[in-house]
Amino acid sequence: MTGVDFNALKARTMGSGYDEEAVTVNTRALIDKVLARTVLRELIQNAVDADATKIIIRFETSPSPNVPVPASIDTASLLKHVIRHHTLYRLVVTNDGNIFEASDWSRLKRIAEGNPDETKIGAFGVGFYSVFADCEEPFVSSGNEAMAFYWKKNSLFTRRLQVPDGQGSQDTSFVLDYRSKTAPIPPLLGLCQFLATSLTFVGLQKLELWLDEWNLLTLNKKKAPSVNVALPRDVETRTREGLMAIGSVERESVEIHAKWLNVVGWKPASVASSSSFDGVEIGGGMSSAPSLRSFFSKLTSGVSAVNSTIEKAARLESEAQKAIAEDIAGVSSATVSLRITTANVHSSVTTSFAREIERATKKPPPKTTKLAILTSSHEDGGAVTKATSAQNGIDIFSTMLPSKSGKVFIGFPTHQTTGLLAHISAHSVIPTVERESIDLNARWVSTWNVEMLRVAGIVCRIAWSREMNEIREKMQRAAPSSGKGRVRKEEVDGMMSTAVHVCRQFTFQDSTPSNQVGQLVEGAFWMCNKQATIEIFSTRGVLPSYEVRIATEDLSGFVDGIPVIPEALVREAKGFVDKVKDLGLVTEVTIPDVKKELEAKALDGRQLGEFLKWAAKKAKSGDIDLVTVKSLLSVAVASVEQYGKPDGQSRLLLLGGIKYFVNPARISPDMPIPPDTMPFTHAKNIPAIELRALGWEELAILPWLQFLVESSGKGNLVADKDITASPKFAGQVLATVSKQWDQINQPSRAKVVSLLENRTVIPTKQGMVRPAEAYFPSVKLFPDLPVVTDLHSVRDNLLLALGVRKTVELGIVFKRLMSESNTQRGAEGSPGVRWSHVDLICYLASVREDIPPADISRLKDAPIFSAEGASHSGGDRRYKISELFTPTDLLRRLELPLLQWDGVFRSSSREGRFLSFLGLKSFPSIPELVQAISKAATKGNVALVDQTLAYWVRTYHENGYGSYDCASIRTPFLPLQGEKSLKLATPADCFTNDLATLLGFEILRKDLHPHAFMLGVKPNPPMPECVSRLISRPPTTVREAKEIFGYFATRLAEIGPQMSERLADAKFVPISSKVVKSNSSVKEKEIQSVRHVSPKNCFLGDSSTYESIFDFVDFGSEANSFLLKVGSKHEPTKSEIAYLLVREPARLLSVFQSAEKYLGLLRSLADSFESLKKDRVLYREMKRAPFLLASKEIPVKSSKLVGKDYRTSGSYADDVDDEDDTGIKEWRLASAGEIIIVDDFASFNLFREELLTAPQEEALETWYLELGASLLSKLVQEEPKVGSFVDDPVESKKLLKLVFERSRLFLHNIEGRSIRHNVRWLEKNLGAQTVRSISLRRTLRGHNLSHTEKRTAVVTQDPKRGWTLWITASGYDMFQVSQGLVNLLITRPQFNLSLTLMSLLSTDLYTLRARGYNVDRILRAKAEEQRIAELNRQKLIEEQHRLAQEQEEQLRKEKEMRGHSSKEKQEQVAMPGAFGPESPEHVAVQPPIQRTDPERNPKGVFSSFTKRLGLGSDDMRPSTRHIQSFLNGNRDSNDPQNDLPPPYSPPGMDPQQQQQKPPEAITSPHRLHQNLLSAIRASRSHNSSEVFSPPQTNTVKETATYCDAKPSQDLTFMAESSRSIKIFLSNSVREKSSFLRAHSEGFETFGKLLEEIGVVFALAPGCLHMYYDETGSTIAFNTNGSIFCNYRFFLQLHLPGMLQESQPAEKRADALVYWWVVLCHELAHNLVASHSSDHSFYT
Repeated sequence: MTGVDFNALKARTMGSGYDEEAVTVNTRALIDKVLARTVLRELIQNAVDADATKIIIRFETSPSPNVPVPASIDTASLLKHVIRHHTLYRLVVTNDGNIFEASDWSRLKRIAEGNPDETKIGAFGVGFYSVFADCEEPFVSSGNEAMAFYWKKNSLFTRRLQVPDGQGSQDTSFVLDYRSKTAPIPPLLGLCQFLATSLTFVGLQKLELWLDEWNLLTLNKKKAPSVNVALPRDVETRTREGLMAIGSVERESVEIHAKWLNVVGWKPASVASSSSFDGVEIGGGMSSAPSLRSFFSKLTSGVSAVNSTIEKAARLESEAQKAIAEDIAGVSSATVSLRITTANVHSSVTTSFAREIERATKKPPPKTTKLAILTSSHEDGGAVTKATSAQNGIDIFSTMLPSKSGKVFIGFPTHQTTGLLAHISAHSVIPTVERESIDLNARWVSTWNVEMLRVAGIVCRIAWSREMNEIREKMQRAAPSSGKGRVRKEEVDGMMSTAVHVCRQFTFQDSTPSNQVGQLVEGAFWMCNKQATIEIFSTRGVLPSYEVRIATEDLSGFVDGIPVIPEALVREAKGFVDKVKDLGLVTEVTIPDVKKELEAKALDGRQLGEFLKWAAKKAKSGDIDLVTVKSLLSVAVASVEQYGKPDGQSRLLLLGGIKYFVNPARISPDMPIPPDTMPFTHAKNIPAIELRALGWEELAILPWLQFLVESSGKGNLVADKDITASPKFAGQVLATVSKQWDQINQPSRAKVVSLLENRTVIPTKQGMVRPAEAYFPSVKLFPDLPVVTDLHSVRDNLLLALGVRKTVELGIVFKRLMSESNTQRGAEGSPGVRWSHVDLICYLASVREDIPPADISRLKDAPIFSAEGASHSGGDRRYKISELFTPTDLLRRLELPLLQWDGVFRSSSREGRFLSFLGLKSFPSIPELVQAISKAATKGNVALVDQTLAYWVRTYHENGYGSYDCASIRTPFLPLQGEKSLKLATPADCFTNDLATLLGFEILRKDLHPHAFMLGVKPNPPMPECVSRLISRPPTTVREAKEIFGYFATRLAEIGPQMSERLADAKFVPISSKVVKSNSSVKEKEIQSVRHVSPKNCFLGDSSTYESIFDFVDFGSEANSFLLKVGSKHEPTKSEIAYLLVREPARLLSVFQSAEKYLGLLRSLADSFESLKKDRVLYREMKRAPFLLASKEIPVKSSKLVGKDYRTSGSYADDVDDEDDTGIKEWRLASAGEIIIVDDFASFNLFREELLTAPQEEALETWYLELGASLLSKLVQEEPKVGSFVDDPVESKKLLKLVFERSRLFLHNIEGRSIRHNVRWLEKNLGAQTVRSISLRRTLRGHNLSHTEKRTAVVTQDPKRGWTLWITASGYDMFQVSQGLVNLLITRPQFNLSLTLMSLLSTDLYTLRARGYNVDRILRAKAEEQRIAELNRQKLIEEQHRLAQEQEEQLRKEKEMRGHSSKEKQEQVAMPGAFGPESPEHVAVQPPIQRTDPERNPKGVFSSFTKRLGLGSDDMRPSTRHIQSFLNGNRDSNDPQNDLPPPYSPPGMDPQQQQQKPPEAITSPHRLHQNLLSAIRASRSHNSSEVFSPPQTNTVKETATYCDAKPSQDLTFMAESSRSIKIFLSNSVREKSSFLRAHSEGFETFGKLLEEIGVVFALAPGCLHMYYDETGSTIAFNTNGSIFCNYRFFLQLHLPGMLQESQPAEKRADALVYWWVVLCHELAHNLVASHSSDHSFYT
C-alpha cells in the first residue's frame, strides 16, 4: 500500500460516526495460557519482598481410596505408605512478613499492576497468578483480612473479609486447594535442594517443609559480620556506558545448617523416574539432571567408558538407597559455608531513560542496588555434613555450590547460567515475564541489563584480585621463616592447589541459554583494568602479568631468574592460562628475557653446554633466526679452562667472537686451534648440524693451517708445535692435510699451496726446506739432491701439489747435459756427442709423467727445433714445436714447414705422442690453408691453389674442418665462375645460386659447387643484402621485375617481419605509363615512362573500380607471391581508400571527372565509417580535410532567353520536354565544417545561392553531420510576428484536435530515434490561437541575408505560454501547419515529411484507410517506374535494330531473285548511299517506330528531322551552308557533282581507266541504317563504368580517307546543369567558380539546346558533355563514346544572336543546325576513329 497517507486515514477513522466498543478479555484463558507459572518460587519471592524471615511450607494429603493404611504403625511404614499412595489435597505457604496493606489487597486482584518499590524483586504484578496453574480458587489470609477468589464462567471475581480483632493472625498464608485430586507427592530430594538454594541470597533465615504432620526439612541460615574489600587502583569501577558505578565492596561468610528426615532421599519405584509434577517445579532453575554438554561428552568418550560409568553410578545408587531404606525415619544434618562478595552499585541514568524503564517495569530504576557473587573457598571444599550414615546418599546442598556452573539469581535461581563457577545475584536485573531468563531484547531494558552484567564482571574481577592478594599475603607470611628474600619452590608448591582452584573458578565457559550473558560478564572481567594487566600466580609469587612469562621449555639449566607460570597451573587450569595468553596479558619467554639473564652473569662450563644445546636446537628448528642467535651469543660470556695450562687456569670465552667448531674426524682435538674456535669439550654433545645453525662453521684445513703458520716462530705456541721448526709436528700436520686433500676444493688447495710453498715445512735429508727445493725419493739422477724423509703418511698428490719434484728441473738438465763442455751423457767417462733436439725429446718422453707443468710450458715455448730442408750451419733458424708439421709426403706437397727428424718418424711412437702433446701439428688448420692459397695466388701458382683446395676437400671430415666457421674468413681464397684471371673471393662474397647474379652477386666456380658447404659458401646471399640491393637498384622493366621478384619468391621464408616492413615502404615496384608528347610533326608520339612505388601502395591484378586511382600490377603468380609477402594486396582497404581520399581529393576528382563516381566512393566510406573512425588519426583528418563533395546552386539569370519556350509548332513541342530550370549545380571539395546539410527546404529555396550543401542522401548526410557539418535549420533564425488576436476558439480547437489525431498516424511509421516529441507531449504542451495576420522573417547567420514572407500558420515557443500554433482568421495553408509541426515532432525535418503530414491532415480518416497510405511503398513504386522506363528505352533501340536486320534480310532475298537485271538501275544512282528504286522506300513503306516514353515521343529516330531543322528549305541560310561545306569538304555546293565523293583510284591506275569500269553495286541503305544505330547505341556518359566496345560495322564501299587530327583535352569536372549534363573547364581557367557563375545562363541555354538535339538520336543527357577552353580549334571531340561540345564556340557564334531582340527563333534554329551536324560528326567517330572517307560518309 505504497503512497497511502495513514495519518489522514486514522483521522478519518477517529472522526467516523460508528459506535465505540470496549476491548474484552477472557480472564481464564489469559491466566491459563500466559500467567500460570512456578508456584513455590513466586510465593517465596512474595515473602522475601514482605521482609519475612521464616517460611513454612505444608503439603496436606488425602489417603488413597484403594490402598489401605498398613497394619504396622511405625513411622517408616507410614512415611512409605503416604509417599507411595497419598495424593496432594492442599498446599499452605505461611510467612511472617509484613501483613497486607490496602494497596497490596488492591494489587492482588489486578493483573500486571506490579510493586512500585524499586527495591523489591516483584516487578510485573503477575506472579501471584501462578497459583492458578494448579488451584482453581485460591484463598489468602493476612492479618485481620482475607480474600477469596472464585470464577463465574470465564471471569474471575474476589470477595474480601474483615476478621474481628483477636481472631486474625500476624502471618500471611496462601491456601491452595489442588484442582486435581490425583496429584502425587513430588520428589522430595529435588524439592529440598530447591528450597536450600532459595536461601542463598535472600533475607530469609529459616524455612520448614512439612508433609502432613512430618517435618521433612528445616533450614537455618547464619551470617558473619561483613568485611570491606579494598577496590584495586587499576580497576575501572564504572561501566562502559557510564550508567552504573561500584561504590564499595564487602565480603561476608554465610553458614546454612540443614536437618532433614532420611525419607527425602528415598526413591520409591513408582516415582523414581519423575522429577516434577503439576503442582511443584522442584528444580527452580537448578536441575540436577546432567547438562547437554556432559551428555555429548559421554557420547564421545567411548562405549566402554560409558558402560563403566553407568554401572558404577547404578551400583552407588543401589547402595545409597539400601542405606536410606534401613533408616528411612532417621534424621540427618549438614552445614555448608559460603563466601559472598557484595557490591553496592550506584546508577546514574537520564530522566528519559528512567521513564522508559518505569514504563516497562512499573517501577523506577533504583538509585542504588546490590549485586553479589557467591564463590566457594578452597579450604571449605563444599558442605561439612554431620548425621547418620544414611546421609551419604543425600546431598541437600548439591545445587547450592557452583561446582559445575554458576546461576544467575534474580531473587531466586533462573535457568540462565553465568559461564563461570560462581553464582551472581542481582535482583535489579530485569527478567522476562516468566522470570527464567534475562531480557536482552527490549531496547531500554536491554541497556539496563547489559550494564548490570558488566557490573557483575567488574565485581568478579575485584573478587579475583582479592583471592590473589590472599595468596600473596600467605606466601609473604611464609617467606621470613625461610630466611631468604626470594620465593622458594616449596612455597610455590604449597599454594599451587589454591591457585588452581581460583583460576578454575574464574575460567569462563559458554553460558546457557543465552551465550550473550556470559560474554558480557567475561568482557567486563577482562577489560575493566585501566592497564592491560592482571595479577597472576608465578614461580616468583603473585606478580603483574606483564612480569610473568609462560615457559615453553625448561631453561633452568642456564637461566633461572625469569618468573613463569608454574607448569602445574598451566596443566590444571589450562582454560584460564590460555585466555590470559590469547589476550596477550602473558607471553612466552622471549629472547630479550634470555638475553637479559645472559647479560647478568657469566656461564660456567656446565651452563655453557646447556646454553649451547638450547640455542643450537632453537636455531635448527627455526624458532629463532640467525640474527637473534648472534645477539644472544654477543652477550654470552663463559669461564672455561685454558688450553695447555696444567695448573687449571681459566679464561673468559666470548661467544660472540666464535666462528668455528672442531670436527674430531678431520682435526684431532689435541691439535692447537684458533681463538675463534669453540673448544671441543663444550660442543662435543651437540650435533654438527645444530652448531651450523648457530652461524658457526666447521674448522677447515685452510684457516687452521693459516693459524699454525702465522703462529710459528712468534712464541704463541710451544716449540714442538711449530710447523716450520719441528719435523715431527710438520709430519703430523701434513698427514692431516693429506688425509683430507681430496675433499678440499681447488681454490682452497691453491691457498694451501700458496701458504706452504714458501715455508720450510718439508723435512729432508738436508733439513727443513721449501717444497720446491725437495725431491721425491725416487729421483736419483744426482746424489746431492734434497730428498724428503719421514713423510710416510703423506700422499704423493699433496707433495706434488706443494711443488716437490719428481724430475730434475729442465734448466738444470739444459745446464748440465746440454753445455758444450759436457762430453759425457752419464756418470761414466766414455766420450759422447752433443745432444740434438731428437735426443732431448727421447729423454723427456721417458720421464713425461714426472715433468712439472712449468717445464712443459717452457719446452713448448722454446725455439729449439729444426725444419726439413734447412742447413745445419750455425745460422739455421730454430722453430717452436707448434710452428712445425709432421714430416709426411702429403704435407710436403703443400710446401709446409716440417719437423726435421732423423730416421723414420712414427706418430704412434712414444716420442711422436710426446711431440704431439707439445704441439707438433699433424695437419694444417683452415687459416693456414687459406694463407697458403693466398700466397700461391699471389705468385700465380694456379696448380698449388687447386692442389690445396683439393686437400681441403679430401681431408675435410678427417681433419675436422667442419668445426671451423669458414664463412667468417675475410681473406679471399675462392676462385669465381667465368673469371679468366685468378680472381679470388671470400666465402661471404660469392654464392652458388645463379639467380643471385640478378642482383649483381659473384658466383663460385662451377666445379666447387658440390663442395660449397665445406668452403663456407652459401647458396644465396644474405637477405638483408639482397633487400638493400633491390632498394638501391630497383628493376626498370616488367621482365626484369618478374625475374627478380620470382627469385625473392623462392626465399619467402627468409623474409621476417622487420624486413617485410622495410620492403613494404621501399619504392622498387616499376609502374609503366604512357606519356603523350607532341613533336614538330602532325602526329603525336607515345613514350613509356617508368616510376617506382612501394609494395604497400600498389595492388595485384586489376580492378575496374580503383584502377584509375591506384596502381595495379601483375608479374605472374610467383612474383606476385613475393609482393603479397611484403605488403601488397589484391584490393585497397577502406582505410587506404579513406587516407588517399583525405590527402589527395583534388587528384581523385580530376581522375574520375564525375561527381557520381566520387560520390560512390564517399558512399562506400560512409557505410564503413564505424570501423574507420576507430583510427583516431584518420578520424581527425577526415574532420578537417577538404575531401567531401558538396554542391552550390548557380542560378540561371532570369532573361528573355532562359525559360522562353521556342517550341511553337506542334510537332516540335511534342518532342522536347518542358522542365523547370533549377540552375547549374557546381560541385566543390570542402571540409565538413564548411558544408551545410539541408533539413529545411523552405530556407534552402530562399538562400540556395549562398549555401554549400551536402548531397541529399540520408547516408551521406548522416556521415557529413558526424564529421562536423552543420544543419541548415541551426543556421537559419526564424522570427515570426503575429497580429492581433481573433476570438475564434472553435476553429483553433478543431484544428488542434485534428493535429493530435493525425499526429499519431504520422508518427506510427517513424523510427523512434528520429522522433523528438511524441503525441502525449504534444497534447500537454501545444496550444492553438487565431490571429489576423502572421509574418515570418528568416535570417541566415553569418551571411547577412534575410527574407520576410507572409504566412497563414506558424508554431512558436514562449516561456510562459509554451508552444503555440498560430493560424490566421482568413484561413490557413495546411502545408505551413505541417511544416511547423514536423519541426516540433522530428529531430531532422524533411520536406517529404511535411508533405506526408499535410496529406494526413487534409484527408479524412475513411479515405486514408481506403488508400492504405504508405510512403515507403510509394517510393518503391517510383523507383520501379523509372526502371521500367529505362527498360522500355532499351527495348525500343533493340526493336529498331531488329527491324533493320529484317529489312536487310528481305532486301538480300529480293536482290538474289532479280539477279543481273538490276545492274542498269544501279548505274542510275546519283551518289553513293542514295536510295535507288529498289530501296525499301520504293518497295514497301515501314511504319515509324514509336517511343514508349510518354514524355518524349519523337516519331522515329530520323523522321522529318530536315524539315524541323530547316535543312529542307530552298532558302538555305549562311550558317546552314557553312555546315554543308563542313560536311562536303569545302566543295562548291552549287555543283551537283560536288555531292559525290572523290572516285577511288588504286595506286598506279589511270582515273580514266577507272571510269571505264562498270560501277559497283551500291550498299543497301538499310545496312547503312543499321550501322548508324550501332553508332548511337555505342554512345555513353564520360567516365562511365561501362566498357566501351566499338561496334561492328558492315563494309561500306563508299568511303575515302581524310587526314584529320584527333583532339585531346586537359579538363576538370566542375558542375552539372539542370539537364544533368556535366560541365568541364580547362585547367587554364583560374577562377572557375566565378566563371561558372558569370556564364550560368549560357551553360544552361547550351545544355538545353544539346538535350533537344540528343532527343533526335535518342541520346541520354548523360552522354553529352559541355566544356570550355580558352584556346584551340576543337569544336567537339569523342573520347571512348563520350561526346564533348565546346561552349566557347557556342558562346561566340550563337549565344549573342540568341540574346538579340529581333529574330531569336531564327538564331536558335541556326544553333540547332550547327550543333546537330557536330553531333552527327562525333557520333560517326563511334564507328570510325579516324577522319577518313568512311567517317565522312557516316557523318
